[in-house]
Amino acid sequence: MKRINKAGAVTLLSILLTVALAMTGCQSSGAKSLEATQNEQAKGEGASNSAPASENSEEQSGEAIKEGSMEKEGNVVLKELAFVYNEHTIAISDTANEDQMEQMLGKPDNLKSHTYTAEDGTNMDTLIGFTEKVYTYPGLEIKTISIPEGKQDSIFHIEMTDPKYATVRNIKAGDSLDTLKNAYPEGKLLGDGAPDEEDDFRYEPSNYVDVMSFHIKDAKVESIQIYSLLD
Repeated sequence: MKRINKAGAVTLLSILLTVALAMTGCQSSGAKSLEATQNEQAKGEGASNSAPASENSEEQSGEAIKEGSMEKEGNVVLKELAFVYNEHTIAISDTANEDQMEQMLGKPDNLKSHTYTAEDGTNMDTLIGFTEKVYTYPGLEIKTISIPEGKQDSIFHIEMTDPKYATVRNIKAGDSLDTLKNAYPEGKLLGDGAPDEEDDFRYEPSNYVDVMSFHIKDAKVESIQIYSLLD
């Protein structure tokens, strides 16, 4: 009987030890699981906190540029005031010296140069010291101006009457008024616009300084002028 009790005690002790070890393992496993959960939550919060910064960056980089708010060299609207010839796009405010003009358009039929002075009789006091050059080609005339102190020449006036010179929207002399209106829906006729009368169709960006004007005769484009008003 004593032997049976002793054996039962040993068995009971073994069971108690097994249960204790199992409970310790569960507690350890539970602690690790909680720690992993906390780490995952921390990572999730970090990702959540970083998202607004990324969104702000995208908003800043995608900020719209309004018409007339950029320098002329990069203004898309002003680049509309241009014509295309032999894959060269020539725009108002582009810099162009005599060599560059010859490379793009060939040698001009005529080239005139005039430097404004107080005694030249033009009454252009605001342009005193400026040098104007006029390049004449068949069906094309381009005027450049250079300010004093050696600054580069820049284009301020273009006039086209030959259909081989087209605007960047592919409008040229001889095109119909309807074709012009479809290409430049932002423009408008300045007069009544009767088909059997002459009129001018004007397209201009928001700065009201740089203009493209199409002279209309018999419901067709007779000539195109692109110009920038000089101060």
